Amino acid sequence: MNEVLSLTDHAHYTVLARRFRPQAFGEVVGQEHVAQALTNAIRSNRVAHAYLFTGARGVGKTSTARILAKALNCPNVQDGVPCNHCEICEGISAGNDVDVLEIDGASHRGIDDIRSLRANVGVRSMRTRFKLYIIDEVHMLTREAFNALLKTLEEPP
Repeated sequence: MNEVLSLTDHAHYTVLARRFRPQAFGEVVGQEHVAQALTNAIRSNRVAHAYLFTGARGVGKTSTARILAKALNCPNVQDGVPCNHCEICEGISAGNDVDVLEIDGASHRGIDDIRSLRANVGVRSMRTRFKLYIIDEVHMLTREAFNALLKTLEEPP
């Protein structure tokens, strides 16, 4: 009863963590207070210009940041909940939206990387309401890169 998997079987394989990644604040588990605070900020139109999500690996920092990006930019958002079906929501979920940039701080950790980001910050979003940067593993930046990023956070364009 040995089965042989064909190449087509592997093409449809999705890692469980990605398959069941939360797509709305109501699906975030263990961080309900954070999800509620972000939902309230969106509903009341009192969103800060920057958020820092901290915690252990796997608690949902990047997922929450993506949900926030969708909730801020979705043209069909209802009561702080993104539709997850429009082109913008699908692009953000796939990680290929031009106005929501995900940066790996572990591999793009130098001052030149942050200078490039800072030069891009002043460019207006192309198709969404807000331009967002999600910097994963930001703690891996060099001291010089941190200082350059801090200047941008303290004095947003």
